[in-house]
Amino acid sequence: MPHRMENPANRFESVHIEWDGQDLEGQAPLAKLEVFEETAKSIVAENTSPDLGFRFSINPYRGCYHGCAYCYARPTHPYLGFGAGTDFERKIVVKKNAVALLRETFEKKSWQGEHIALSGNTDCYQPLEAKYQLTRGLLEVMEQYRNPVGIITKNALVRRDVDVLARLAKVANVRVTFSIAFADDAMGRALEPWASPISRRFEAMKILSDAGITVGQSLAPVIPGLNESDIPELLERGKEAGARFAFITLVRLSGEVLPIFMERLERAVPMRAEKVKNAIIEMRGGQMNDTRFGSRMVGSGERWKTIEQLFRIQVRRLGMNLEEALERAPTTSFQRPEKPKRQLPLF
Repeated sequence: MPHRMENPANRFESVHIEWDGQDLEGQAPLAKLEVFEETAKSIVAENTSPDLGFRFSINPYRGCYHGCAYCYARPTHPYLGFGAGTDFERKIVVKKNAVALLRETFEKKSWQGEHIALSGNTDCYQPLEAKYQLTRGLLEVMEQYRNPVGIITKNALVRRDVDVLARLAKVANVRVTFSIAFADDAMGRALEPWASPISRRFEAMKILSDAGITVGQSLAPVIPGLNESDIPELLERGKEAGARFAFITLVRLSGEVLPIFMERLERAVPMRAEKVKNAIIEMRGGQMNDTRFGSRMVGSGERWKTIEQLFRIQVRRLGMNLEEALERAPTTSFQRPEKPKRQLPLF
């Protein structure tokens, strides 16, 4: 079971970064951060949803400090006895033995070197990563075993690991996807208050691309009436920063997420909130959400078709999503390192 830890040192008194960004008032968040350490029983989760493009994933952290209003992972926090609102953002569970568990997994004969997603639920580069360095440790294990990996993040902290990512990219397939849904930092802060600013995510993307790492962008979520007009600019900036692929998904608003999203939306853009709500209902067949497999990440109707067409035209024009950029690594890249041979005694 997770147990509470003391908060990490204040970021102004330490070399470690606890918080990177700012809220709408330009101040650090007032809610208290609580850190819980957990000794996990396993680390690689298997996904069976057809909506997601991966089978295996690792989430070294539960909860996410970024505080994105629309985050589809919020409903997972109540399973821990926490809430889906501020608890999800400030009660963070750390799987302290994640690196050791991954090494154990790779040593099992049943593991065949399949592609792993970091992370499938919450961001593996949220601010606590600067202290715990679990994601870096996981990547170092993947480098040793040449295991293919895909990362998705909103945090520019990923640039810290450009060295290990570049080495891993030479022996296995590596793809780093930056989640960037808005064209300007102000709107990003309104709905993603403690994620890295949009401009810094593009800077980090360029650093990784220049190091020979395949990078791309997730224009997700699309929030109709709010950010679909940002698609051409976001793709242009992504291409300039080295993005070779991109994709979009429609905002998902399950029961616990919907009130959080609407409250934040009405506070950020009160004059547009009703327009956004009606547009979502139009794309969701009269509802604010669709829980059916195959329908959760996309919309329906003419307006959604127009958004998809806009995205496809821009991607084609920029030469993104070419087959070679999307090719996944063969499982044969996986290789267990040789164990040192035991020397026999001379006498």
